[in-house]
Amino acid sequence: MNVSDYISANKARMMDEWASLLRIPSVSCEQEHKADMRRCAERWQELLLAAGCQRAEVMSAPTKEGNPFVFGQYAPQHIADNQHIQTILVYGHYDVMPVAPLELWQSDPWKPTVRNGRLYARGADDDKGQAMIQVKAFEYMVRHIWADPELSKQYPPCHVKFIFEGEEEIGSPSLAAFIEQHKDLLSCDVILVSDTSMIAKDIPSLTIGLRGLAYWQIEVTGPNRDLHSGHFGGAVKNPINALTEILSKIIDDRGRITIPHFYDDVLPIPEAERAMIREIPFDEQLYKRAIDVDELFGEEGYVTLERNACRPSFDICGIWGGYTGEGSKTVLPAKAYAKVSCRLVADQNHEKISRQFIDYVAAIAPKGVRVTVTPMHGGEAYLCPLDLPAYKAAEKGFELAFGKRPIAARRGGSIPIIAEFERVLGVKTILMGFGLEQNAIHSPNESMDLEVWEKGIIAVTEFYKAL
Repeated sequence: MNVSDYISANKARMMDEWASLLRIPSVSCEQEHKADMRRCAERWQELLLAAGCQRAEVMSAPTKEGNPFVFGQYAPQHIADNQHIQTILVYGHYDVMPVAPLELWQSDPWKPTVRNGRLYARGADDDKGQAMIQVKAFEYMVRHIWADPELSKQYPPCHVKFIFEGEEEIGSPSLAAFIEQHKDLLSCDVILVSDTSMIAKDIPSLTIGLRGLAYWQIEVTGPNRDLHSGHFGGAVKNPINALTEILSKIIDDRGRITIPHFYDDVLPIPEAERAMIREIPFDEQLYKRAIDVDELFGEEGYVTLERNACRPSFDICGIWGGYTGEGSKTVLPAKAYAKVSCRLVADQNHEKISRQFIDYVAAIAPKGVRVTVTPMHGGEAYLCPLDLPAYKAAEKGFELAFGKRPIAARRGGSIPIIAEFERVLGVKTILMGFGLEQNAIHSPNESMDLEVWEKGIIAVTEFYKAL
């Protein structure tokens, strides 16, 4: 039985299993759902065993407050002594975002509903739907390929491990320590993740890069109290003026970040990748209209899709100080604050960049104020080599499922756990994401396109066969 026939024959059961997860309100950021987190983990344990794992267990987080992890393992039983098998670690998460505002949902977010070829529920895509793609592809391989002596010669079985966490939506605070504690258990040749998106339903793509992040808070202190701007204005350095002076110097008129040595470790975009970026349909006028801006701005020498995914950036995320209430108050404030961030690219180190930024701000700070820069958090960028055998296998899987070769695309966001996996386990991650923009993850009416969901199962199945 081929994989398409298997999906057709088992679709009702697969949908029921998927729905059983979606009914559990596993919202990690809300304490009232603490019991639901364990309930969802236990349901994943049951589903992994049913799919073919010989071992599946709910494991405690490194801290008492943390949500449990789910670990599953499939080890081929009949392997020749001289046969090397690949070990694949599949990562996913079972926690979801809150559903508010509830009044904007067209159906109950905890009662999965199918309409217009989509399944609607919180977590339908992110990440219960995409994780289910991985589990159902694995199930097919166990039952119909690796269980067949002849087919398993043609497509040798893999050693497959699963790790599902319940804290991704709150920044994965327990994951790094868990990986460190269990790195032998999680050892593998490659990591497989379905928690990203494609360019469009008819434009399959593989995410090959994610930007890193460095984030700071700046505090500028002037006089020992708020001052009357009439009595002191023009005689005392205003902290807000000083702060805006500092921030205005970090980006030049060519869109370049002015921090000394900031670009020393930035890898150039390979010409082959730039050529693929040019293949991505992109309407700049439509892009501007969608966000209601007249002009775009960025680093000279790069197009928009390179600037927002392949190049580093600096942004002021928040700024405040002085009087901001109703009416007017003529005050020269004692303090001013800003929250700022840099998106980073391979091979920039967020800790190194953080030190460079702090030193630079100290160097350009005007006299008459005291400036403190506090690092908030950060993470490394990730870049997957296009010649990696596992990437080639994923590329073939997408091509066979969607009928065309996928575009290699970087994404401008950050998933720090991917770099953490590489740091601790020493292996690369393949990002086989099947989400679409219209799936509205984190928003009301989150959904998953059922046709894409089925093609995702086929793509992952073909990945295993190609590997």
